[in-house]
Amino acid sequence: MTPRIAIIGAGFGGLCMAIRLEKAGITSYTVFEKADAVGGTWRDNSYPGAGCDIPSHLYSYSFEKYASWTRRYPGQPEILGYLEHCADKYDVRRKIRFATEVTDAAFDGAGWRVTSRETGTAGASRTEQYDVVVAAVGQLNRPHMPEIEGMGDFEGVAFHSARWDHDHDLSGRRVAVIGTGSSAAQFIPKVAERAGRLTVFQRTPNWVIPKPDAEFTPLVQSALHFVPGLQRAYREWIYRYAEGTLYPALAGGWSTQLLRKRALAHLHAQVADPGLRARLTPDYPPGCKRVVIDSRFYPALTRPNVDVVTDRVTRITPKGVETDRGLHEVDTIVYGTGFLSTEFLAPIDLTGRDGRKLHEQWKDGAEAYLGISVPGFPNLFLLYGPNTNLGHNSIVFMLECQVDHIMRCLPYLVSRGPMEVRPQVMAAWTGQLERAMERMVWGNGCRSWYKTAGGRVTNNWPGPTPLYKRLTSRSPGPMYKYG
Repeated sequence: MTPRIAIIGAGFGGLCMAIRLEKAGITSYTVFEKADAVGGTWRDNSYPGAGCDIPSHLYSYSFEKYASWTRRYPGQPEILGYLEHCADKYDVRRKIRFATEVTDAAFDGAGWRVTSRETGTAGASRTEQYDVVVAAVGQLNRPHMPEIEGMGDFEGVAFHSARWDHDHDLSGRRVAVIGTGSSAAQFIPKVAERAGRLTVFQRTPNWVIPKPDAEFTPLVQSALHFVPGLQRAYREWIYRYAEGTLYPALAGGWSTQLLRKRALAHLHAQVADPGLRARLTPDYPPGCKRVVIDSRFYPALTRPNVDVVTDRVTRITPKGVETDRGLHEVDTIVYGTGFLSTEFLAPIDLTGRDGRKLHEQWKDGAEAYLGISVPGFPNLFLLYGPNTNLGHNSIVFMLECQVDHIMRCLPYLVSRGPMEVRPQVMAAWTGQLERAMERMVWGNGCRSWYKTAGGRVTNNWPGPTPLYKRLTSRSPGPMYKYG
């Protein structure tokens, strides 16, 4: 029997899963994509300056090395173009059902009843039967809007950075940006160049290190394409540097102080004003929140048309943003306030064995074995699930490990019936994660999108990535129960 597989999402994870199935000769799958194009977060986040802080030759599939990158750190258009290239090369578009949103899925004892409908409509739903569900919706797909009094009263134009209003010309405008995370650090320099006045509202400063970006000349691109082994060696060097230098800084290792010194040196080199520099200096350890990698952010904040406000935002008025010290009149507000990162798989309603609801099972924080499998939810597999995000290396590496594991599971569920992770295996996994988290920097007194409101780190992987690869490469047979 060839399993019928539903894949939810056509970003990096969903496309990887589809391509691997195609390469294995399995075509009995359907990809559900709520938008009208592939790309996931790289389709949605088209704000000015959008890009990646992982070098391009590592932020790509190992099976589709790409010599056409024009920069060391790719911009959003190039990454989206790469995903479109992959979808076309491996001919998976024909299996994608665009503008179709999965609303709920329920396990019926043998497989999954998956219900979908046309995106943005209240029209008739369609329910189909599948043996396997692979959820590839990601962690950063639902914008988070802050709860600030009066947001609906604002008379100007307001939008979230992940839903950028490209029709709204910022030239000469009085613009407010609320939030200073990784996305804001990328678009603030572009906004500052166009706005008449830019006011940046910062709740917590970030650690920032320079981005060693560079353009790849045609000669370099040709060498990476034609010289045997060169691109593989370059990719391996980037990977080893991330593991050997960046990971120890997050785990209290040898490079912890090196990261701090590098960030402070970068701040002092780019911000001369001691008052502004003090406001931009974090009071928590580097890595507790995601480190911003950008060389243009600080210079943008020192421009004469830019103000950095650290007063508490109390409400939004029809005319602007009010803080403890008064009103800042603006005509545009951009919310750079991140995503609902800890609400995994929401708003899809997932019902597992014996009627159990996934959102109830995860009410104290999402958890899954290897970030992939959930007890009580047979034949459900997650890509970029709980505790698989990285603060130092490429998530594409993790996605490929997860897809490898799922591919190893398919023969078992075909021959033995529905499979779900054993409770004792899940309990042991949770204990291992908790012990590993104790040595990581993320628990050291800062708020971040890695954590639930209760302070539990549900997003990040607390180990080196070679360990994750070894764990996902093991035979899945003993870890699951069947039937």
